[in-house]
Amino acid sequence: MDAMVQSFERKQSVAIVGGGPGGYEAALSAAQLGADVTLVERAGVGGSAVITDVVPSKTLIATADAAVAIRSASELGVQLFAKDDRGKPLTPEVAINLAAVNQRLLSLARQQSDDMRSSLLDAGVRIISGHGRLDGSGAVVVSTEAGGTDFDRIEAETLVVSVGASPRELPSAQPDGERILTWTQLYNMKSVPQHLVVVGSGVTGAEFASAYMNLGAKVTLVSSRDQVLPGEDQDAAAVLERVFQRGGMTLLSKARADSVVNTGEGVVVTLADGRTIEGSHCLMAVGSIPNTAGIGLEQAGVQMTPSGHIRVNRVARTSVPNIYAAGDCTNFFPLASVASMQGRQAVFHALGDVVIPLETRRITANIFTAPEIATVGFSEQDITDGKIAGVVKKLPLSANPRAKMQGITDGFVKLIARQGSGTVMGGVIVAPRASELIYPIAIAVERRLTVDQVARVFAVYPSLTSSITDAARAMHIVDRDDPGED
Repeated sequence: MDAMVQSFERKQSVAIVGGGPGGYEAALSAAQLGADVTLVERAGVGGSAVITDVVPSKTLIATADAAVAIRSASELGVQLFAKDDRGKPLTPEVAINLAAVNQRLLSLARQQSDDMRSSLLDAGVRIISGHGRLDGSGAVVVSTEAGGTDFDRIEAETLVVSVGASPRELPSAQPDGERILTWTQLYNMKSVPQHLVVVGSGVTGAEFASAYMNLGAKVTLVSSRDQVLPGEDQDAAAVLERVFQRGGMTLLSKARADSVVNTGEGVVVTLADGRTIEGSHCLMAVGSIPNTAGIGLEQAGVQMTPSGHIRVNRVARTSVPNIYAAGDCTNFFPLASVASMQGRQAVFHALGDVVIPLETRRITANIFTAPEIATVGFSEQDITDGKIAGVVKKLPLSANPRAKMQGITDGFVKLIARQGSGTVMGGVIVAPRASELIYPIAIAVERRLTVDQVARVFAVYPSLTSSITDAARAMHIVDRDDPGED
């Protein structure tokens, strides 16, 4: 009897490699469930998402948004003047102290990392600084560096891998940290670049192109596709392109960078068709690669994709029953919010708690350009491709009274509903703070609300969210001949 009680009371052990959003949430959740938790992290709690990626980049974007607000204030009747020594008014220019901006954002990132570390320690998590790798399916070995001296070994019943990803590098455009940069190296610049050439028009490229344009840099965006943000909502991408061009950005579509050379005083970007672009700096935003090489995954029997990502199911479980994975190192959505959810789901599943498998259509994503682009659920392209029988309603923000008051002219609200039942299946918002505005649509998608149910919710007048209820109200006449759910 005593042996049975001791067995029941024994803490389950969890070892986590990588302290990014996925690893952090896995460690915190496991500790809350009473497990014995060890986290191995080489850079700092929060990982690259907090230290070199999401937190610093969005802080930089917030500064750019502030600069735009100041420049556009005159359109609302707010005028800024200074006086010369004769008392005559002068119109001041908006100046960006990039060194101070970068110092602030890196400090905020470190502070966030320290706060997360404190939360884990308070929860009873053991944190080991070092490089972790799997030793079979039941242990993690910690070394001083990749390939360095081993100094610890943690045996655990459940392993969680959350090692993230790193910027992809091209042999013909090797980053040097001075002129040719990855997005992790931008924060070493002391002043706004005179001419930033951004190679890659995906989310990362578009966000930084938008930010540095609004900070005052001349920007050229090199896109290998027909438009920026390939794979995103076409209407949203079109709005962003108009904003970019109006701001003076040069957009080169169907252009592929062949090489980038640091000349000492600038960069020369050579395109595949022979054209060259001269700039002061070049940001390489050509994707990322998972940090999964050399950490013992294959030896432990974990199945990988050809690209090196870890195959996981909807509860973040790998092909090895007691090994889970979360975040950008997996073959799931590369979003910090998804990594966090995967981390929680991994330990919930491993420790026997309630877990609801992830559904990709319920994932909310945001692109932090100006304006922002937020999406959730099925897209209009899914209707075109025949994946769902749906209807679409798009309302321009220019018709919204609150948008008029704030001087917002670009953007829209788009609702996607199932033909027949009117169930909300997705949505797109292009607007300032779209990341905040998308939440009501995300709830509607999650809870399978109909457009009529959304329309019956009171929205404040005037408000930008009233465009959501207006779009839902306009869809009231959806044909009620319901073809059925998924």
